[in-house]
Amino acid sequence: MNLKNNFLMGAIEAALDAGREILSVYDTDFSVEHKEDQSPLTLADKKAHQVITSRLALFQIPILSEEGRGIDFNERKNWEQLWIVDPLDGTKEFIKRNGEFTVNIALVERGKPILGVVYWPVKDILYLGDGKIGAYKIEKASSLFQAEEAKDPVSILKSTLDQLERLPLKDSKPGVFTIVGSRSHPSPELEAFVQKMRKEHGEVNHISAGSALKICLVAEGAANIYPRLGPTMEWDTAAGQAVAESSGATVLDFEKNIPLEYNKENLLNPWFVVKKKTVII
Repeated sequence: MNLKNNFLMGAIEAALDAGREILSVYDTDFSVEHKEDQSPLTLADKKAHQVITSRLALFQIPILSEEGRGIDFNERKNWEQLWIVDPLDGTKEFIKRNGEFTVNIALVERGKPILGVVYWPVKDILYLGDGKIGAYKIEKASSLFQAEEAKDPVSILKSTLDQLERLPLKDSKPGVFTIVGSRSHPSPELEAFVQKMRKEHGEVNHISAGSALKICLVAEGAANIYPRLGPTMEWDTAAGQAVAESSGATVLDFEKNIPLEYNKENLLNPWFVVKKKTVII
């Protein structure tokens, strides 16, 4: 098993550490600030950012993060390899305390996410994707990697993946076409898309979720498609795209029908759609 010189393990450990920091704030009476774009910011965002950047600094690879977005493109454009990180994806869900927030970490080479982890702290579920080993969903992830220090975490990961089924998992609802949409960002365009799917597929199951979990639901096979017909940033999607593509799903520009690209001059994503491998639209 090729673990990319332990880049994947490094991303996993950084995500788990960030998750612990986030949960240490989650049940407290935390305050909410607002950035220049009016998006919310909490102590959990800051603590997660700090622990991730500290962990990933060991690899000496540049980091592009939502909490450190002010790096000039003239510098970034020369990066063939970089980490793209969202320390707390779904801050609105965090503030609502509905649990649907994640830690997203991706390694990107020449504009393409080659590996990624999406960690769901409240459920202690870790999604990981690597183009060479596939995509997996690991439950009770933090307890798994809290084994005694004498054990090699890479060996623990290898033995764990050997016991898991690769994503996508077997379809629990065959014949039911499921669309997953944003919990906090509904739109008329999304409703029109849902109506279009109803005409094409008959009965449609429409579910909502927060953060990068929407992409992961398609990657694991719990949803057929996730259309995002509204604004997102590169750190919202890079890790999820690595998981999805490693599972055989696609993450495509809604208009151009090509994979999303990263480390662009404008870090805003185009509209996109995530499709389960078997979806034909």
